[in-house]
Amino acid sequence: MARSSSGMVAGLTAAAVAAVAFLAYQASASAPSPAQLAEPRAGKAPAAHATHPPKAPVKKDALAVPAQSGTGTRVVYALAERRVWLVDGNGRATRTFRVAPSTVSPPPGSYAVGSRSGLITGSDGVQVEHVVRFTTVEGVPIGFSAAVDGSMRTPDPRNKTGGVRMQRPDGDALWSFATVGVKVVVVP
Repeated sequence: MARSSSGMVAGLTAAAVAAVAFLAYQASASAPSPAQLAEPRAGKAPAAHATHPPKAPVKKDALAVPAQSGTGTRVVYALAERRVWLVDGNGRATRTFRVAPSTVSPPPGSYAVGSRSGLITGSDGVQVEHVVRFTTVEGVPIGFSAAVDGSMRTPDPRNKTGGVRMQRPDGDALWSFATVGVKVVVVP
């Protein structure tokens, strides 16, 4: 029985070696030749990423002041980004923050702070503080403010409101920065 068992092991080993050799042959037969690797396929660009890894997406610096927003000391309000920057005289943002836009938006352009109010009731009935107004659109005064209760609710689109809302700490910073006459630049 020892003899038949060693013969069986030898047979299984031979079969395994043959199977591995066959699989290796199939793999090498389906691999592209070096000439095929060097030529781009029709309709496709050469595989540049094979030698250069893809670049990671560039993260935008939140303090980066939007291009085309003017110069000097100013408040920049980006409508699409729903963000405000407080920019010093050297063109550097000293603070930036998200805002909740009003239902009536000012067109892109340059304005100046025209009036301020410490504490009032907004056109939406919410108690607001640190109101900084810079224009009027369709008879609606447009300005920045912070709700006393700290909320930044989306206004009812059926009402014409001009309050661009921010968090209270941001409202404090804007109030200190944006005195009457300071430039406000609205960008798309």
